[in-house]
Order: sequence, then C-alpha cells, then structure tokens
Amino acid sequence: MSYIHITEENIDKEHICCAMSGKQSLAKKEWLKQRFNEGLVFYRSEERGKCFIEYIPAENAWVPIDADGWIYINCLWVAGSLKGHGHSGNLLSECIRDAKEQGRKGICILSAEGRKREFLADPKFLSYKGFEVTDISDCGINLMALPFEENAELPKFKECAKHPAVDEDGFVLYYTDQCPFTCYWVPRVRQTAEEHNISFKTIHITDKETAQRTPAPVTTYALFRNGKFLTQGIQSDKKFLTLAGL
Repeated sequence: MSYIHITEENIDKEHICCAMSGKQSLAKKEWLKQRFNEGLVFYRSEERGKCFIEYIPAENAWVPIDADGWIYINCLWVAGSLKGHGHSGNLLSECIRDAKEQGRKGICILSAEGRKREFLADPKFLSYKGFEVTDISDCGINLMALPFEENAELPKFKECAKHPAVDEDGFVLYYTDQCPFTCYWVPRVRQTAEEHNISFKTIHITDKETAQRTPAPVTTYALFRNGKFLTQGIQSDKKFLTLAGL
C-alpha cells in the first residue's frame, strides 16, 4: 500500500479519516492547517485514512515535554482491519527517515505503562522498534524515545505533566481540536452533565503555549475528577455517566 502526504495545498480535497463526519473532518483539517507552518507532517493510507501518522518538531508539539531537537509523534494509528500488515512499521520508518534528514536527535511518543491504552501508542511495538522509556508520569503514561545519537539528551515530561493534578472539585476536562472526536463528544458530555447536575468544567486548549503547560501528559483529552487525573480516553455520554456513578 502506498501513502498520501497531506499538505496545506491538498488538505481541503483529501479524506483524512474514515470515521469522521463532515463537521469533525473540518475541525481536524483546520487544526492541521494551522500546524503545517510549524513543521507538522501527515501521511495517510490510500485506504480512505484507515491508517496514518502525524508528527511535528517537539518544540512545537502540543504536549508538556522538554524535547528540543526531537520529533514528536502526535498519532500513529492503524485500523483493526489493516493491523498485522506492516503499516505501523512503514509509517514509523518514514518518520525516522524524515527526522534523520532534518538532523533531529530522535523521535518520541506517548504510550501507557505496561499495556496499550486508548489513544496511546502500543509500548510493546515501540520497544520492539528500539524505543526506550525516558520518563513516566504519575498517572502511568510513559514518554518513549528512539534516539539517533548515543549521548543525546533524552526527552522528559515537564513537572505539570509528570505530576498531573488540578485544584478544582468536580470534573475538569482539558481538550484540543487535534482529535476530531472531541468535536463530537465534548458538547454531548457537557450537556449530559448539565442534565444530571454534575459539576463539569471544560477548558478548550487553542494554542501550543497553553498546551505545553497543561497539567497532564496528554492534552488532546485529559479528564480530572476532584483534582485527580482520570483518563485520556474520550468519553461518550454513557461512559461519562458510568464514571460519575450514575
């Protein structure tokens, strides 16, 4: 399978992801458009976006990490029907090639401690490809890196990401438009919380500076309850009510 390089010039006529509605796709495309001049690269499969990779210079990444000179992978995703055919390896290899051509120190990505978690990379796959854990957040989310230089300074979480917490009671959600599914689910969960008189505050992150000081290792979706980090997994209205004990 070949892959399509999505750029500012062709993004309006390209199909980004097979699972997106029109509104979701527009939100994601707009987010991407604003990142291209910051060095973002997006490749997707010809199979209507069933697998893709999205990466960016780490100093421009929307995550609270110290990793200047590295490439940060926002997302490496392969749909279930395409798993086991080498697509993750192919896309990762393209990222590695590009990062080396740019003279980067290496590439880094978020995963979960010991297991695969929703919207995080598979740690077993990354370890197989030579990645190592360079930092661990209190919530069990790892920063993994593949260095190109033997003595390169390895990526680390900023303190706000290493020890995720907020000072507010009730539910607090930080989110961005980087993932199209937040466009769909965040308003529905907010409405559900209002209908059930559940304390629910949303903080929409709209710039990288705010993202880089967010009190969580994941900024695409970071849900807290009574100050403690709960999940980076995007909640449906039903899942949210279960979390709330209803």
